[in-house]
Amino acid sequence: MDNKQKIINLLSMAARAGKVESGEYAVTHCLSEQKAALVCLATDLSPEVAKKYENLALEQAPVVVLPLDKQTLGGCIGKNERAAVAVCNGGFADAIKKKL
Repeated sequence: MDNKQKIINLLSMAARAGKVESGEYAVTHCLSEQKAALVCLATDLSPEVAKKYENLALEQAPVVVLPLDKQTLGGCIGKNERAAVAVCNGGFADAIKKKL
């Protein structure tokens, strides 16, 4: 199994465990409450939107670009297209970072 598939599996498990927030409002809220351990961005995100999420995260949580497009990122957490997701669990966040 390649790392891309492992990342998809990790995000799916985190979503089933209730440790993923997605959508602009939910990710922003998660960051403001300092609950995010990692912010994951899709590869086909516009540079302006990517910069916006990086600015929101500042020093609170690392921001990574996953090797997934918006459709795949949303699909692996059981949603429609998603530009960004916040992982709210340190264990899942560390496992995803190791696969990048």
